[in-house]
Amino acid sequence: MAEPIIEMKDVSFSAQGERIVGKVSLRVEQGKTVALAGPSGGGKSTALKLAAGILVPSGGNVFYRGKNIDSMNRLQNLAFRREAAVVFQDSALWANQNLNQILELPLRVHFPDMGSGKRRERIREAMELVGYRRDLEVRPAMLSMGEQKLIAFARAMLCCPELLFLDEWTESLDDSAAQRLIGIVRRFKDEGKTIIFVSHNFPLIQRLADCVIMIAKGQIVRRLEGGEIAGDQDLAEMSGRELGLCGSEYALPIR
Repeated sequence: MAEPIIEMKDVSFSAQGERIVGKVSLRVEQGKTVALAGPSGGGKSTALKLAAGILVPSGGNVFYRGKNIDSMNRLQNLAFRREAAVVFQDSALWANQNLNQILELPLRVHFPDMGSGKRRERIREAMELVGYRRDLEVRPAMLSMGEQKLIAFARAMLCCPELLFLDEWTESLDDSAAQRLIGIVRRFKDEGKTIIFVSHNFPLIQRLADCVIMIAKGQIVRRLEGGEIAGDQDLAEMSGRELGLCGSEYALPIR
């Protein structure tokens, strides 16, 4: 069996005395696209952040290419952060910096020898990729939620990652913008790179996922592979309930 790119072994996470994720074990192979699905509040986003090394487990371990993320030295951690990018559900843009500063930071950290001209070129390419055409000298508060999501997605792509963690990444976007990002993720997948994403959008899950991990009450309750995904009634019904609660922006047609 090939070594997984991400592996979670008996991972648990608690906050304020409450168990949010408990004893989750998961292997994600290189080049696979894995969807995390389940009811709201069930622990999907927390599991994603644990897999991405954003949260430190209360128990268990998370490995990237066989290395325990929590035990990585500075250089190993920098390499991991360069290769694995995250798009957060709330975009997570720094409020006290303008968009250009926000986008320059990962390039300054991961490519310290890159000149200012090359940084500007890389940022311009990322803006063209996601279809953002407004001023970069403004702060995030001046943007709509959808525009903030575009900037967050562009930031994730700047360092040409091998692994993407996406949390409700089409939320707050209009149809045109959502389809653009979906197209980018499809190309990323076609290039043999790895994607782990959270979504309530059943058509999106059907179209992109090689595997679906269903999480409820902080634990994995089902795993669906390949052809099992499209015909699974539990997944379809769960997605329908969540779409009804969350609003129509989750139900974008996937072209």
